[in-house]
Amino acid sequence: MQQTDRVFLIGPMAAGKSAIGRQLAQLLGYEFFDSDQIIERRCGADITWIFDVEGEAGFRRREAAVVAELTACADAVLATGGGAILLPENREFLRARGLVIYLQANLDTLLLRTEKDKKRPLLQQGDKREVLERMLALRDPLYQATAHICVSTDSHNMQTTLREIQEQLEGRLS
Repeated sequence: MQQTDRVFLIGPMAAGKSAIGRQLAQLLGYEFFDSDQIIERRCGADITWIFDVEGEAGFRRREAAVVAELTACADAVLATGGGAILLPENREFLRARGLVIYLQANLDTLLLRTEKDKKRPLLQQGDKREVLERMLALRDPLYQATAHICVSTDSHNMQTTLREIQEQLEGRLS
């Protein structure tokens, strides 16, 4: 049985991991961590700058270190970056150390939520629809294989999503 004093949120960018994670942590009485924010704070630079200077590989190394550290924290909700599941060691840490919730969102929802976004480096590499389609095609199987629970965030209603997560968690949390 997976650890239930640790809840990890995975899913594509703009699925709502950070916003839902903050609320979920408050409901559970847990501490909230956002891996991207922690990386930015530790580097003193935003993710776009890290991608520009170190490339995606450099960013993923930093992300792996943060995931390894934060998945060891008890009484915590961790919102991961959308690509955290790309590295096998991240998937292993997430799955083995806590309860993993895949926040799913369809392509149209993600496009709507990111239409004015200029801060996500991977979305600046061509047509957003094509980029998101490629990312979902590659990552969805990894999200599915890593998750213990899957919840859609397409409704745009955070309270409904939180209620669904709570129902899924019922009986799992001690």
